[in-house]
Amino acid sequence: MSSRYRVDYALKKHRHDEFIQFIKSLLSTPFVLYAVKPAGTISDVEEIMVDSEARRRYAEIFHDLESLVDNHIEMTNAGVPELSRLHQLVPSIGTFFTPLPLEKAFYIEDERRSISKRRLVAPSFNDIRLILNTAQIIWLATAYQTGRSTNRYLKMKTHGLSSMTTTSEEDRLKLITFDGDITLYEDGENIESTSPIITELVKLLSKGIYIGIVTAAGYKAEEKYEERFYGLIEALKESTSLEKLQCENLLIVGGEANYVMRYNNEKGGLVKVPSEEWMLDEMKEWKEEDIEESLDFAAKKFGTLIKKLRLHATVMKKERSVGIVPMEGHKLIREQLEEVVLRIDRDLRRFQPAQRLKWCAFNGGSDVWVDIGDKSFGVRILQSYIAKHQDIVVGPKNTLHVGDQFASLGANDYASRTAAATAWISSPNETKKLLRDLISFMDDWATF
Repeated sequence: MSSRYRVDYALKKHRHDEFIQFIKSLLSTPFVLYAVKPAGTISDVEEIMVDSEARRRYAEIFHDLESLVDNHIEMTNAGVPELSRLHQLVPSIGTFFTPLPLEKAFYIEDERRSISKRRLVAPSFNDIRLILNTAQIIWLATAYQTGRSTNRYLKMKTHGLSSMTTTSEEDRLKLITFDGDITLYEDGENIESTSPIITELVKLLSKGIYIGIVTAAGYKAEEKYEERFYGLIEALKESTSLEKLQCENLLIVGGEANYVMRYNNEKGGLVKVPSEEWMLDEMKEWKEEDIEESLDFAAKKFGTLIKKLRLHATVMKKERSVGIVPMEGHKLIREQLEEVVLRIDRDLRRFQPAQRLKWCAFNGGSDVWVDIGDKSFGVRILQSYIAKHQDIVVGPKNTLHVGDQFASLGANDYASRTAAATAWISSPNETKKLLRDLISFMDDWATF
């Protein structure tokens, strides 16, 4: 008899992070062989020695992983990523846009999470996820310092840094994009004036970094987005630390990749950017009839599933999206949401008009939506728009996307991995900590 895990694995296009699973498997050896003393009780001195040995073994693994990532980047740049050792070990591995100082990141997270001191709980998925996040922002903070000073990160390989140490102005961090729900605010809420994350966003704007919010929320009018991001907009209006031009470095992409808004000083709010200023060339090739047919098809399938699964939900259709939302007083359970998003995704992949478009079906936590476009397009739209209007290079290595949905099918941040370096968070509080670290690494790099 098949276990539930096996059934789920077979039915889903499984998108758990195989790179993290690979790292977990590497770390299991020192945890089992070196972190636990066979004897009963041990002295304090022996305890320190065991801790030190475990820490050293873990650090060696992350040091070697840095080299694997560097090699994968070299092979990717040469056009043969499949020849990299990392690709051979993890066939599903994607593209790394920057090196990752994983050994240094491990030391930082080990101080916080006592990974090497644990005896009964092995390094976890979350431990590794946070180490990868920290490594990513260390490198981006390093690249940000290029042209300002000789960064110590780039000179000290012995402190856990990548051997790929050459950076230039073209490598500098220029854009940070964010998901909305669960990343900047709790699900279904707004950025209020009391939001604790506003301080970090304003600090990043003051450093000349563009801030983009790429949200699935699809509204044609800018007023709706002003309500959603009211607290941040008010902070820009009242800020004494930001220059006028820096305030206008706040951009919003709505409906995944269908509407673009920008903060305007004269208005003291958001203004809609005409589509001809931001639309990507490949998006211009999408036919309106294909879009309409795909949304109508999805709406029909949603209606069928509501009846079949007896859901207390209604179909809601917008200009560039369609979804199901629970009726007032009702809630859709996780299994229902998963079933709906998996079926819709499968059926749309077989529908010819949808095959000529880019779209995403995702589980919003309380509802399910199909949007035209996806987060990769949303991020690329901002990169293209900024590059065009500021005459600067903004590509994946200059961009950090912060989001909470990178794992399973129906996770709309997953696509952004093809357009930017990413940080995988699990709550707005984690986002704040990540940004606080990033700013600290930018400002006080010489102490790390």
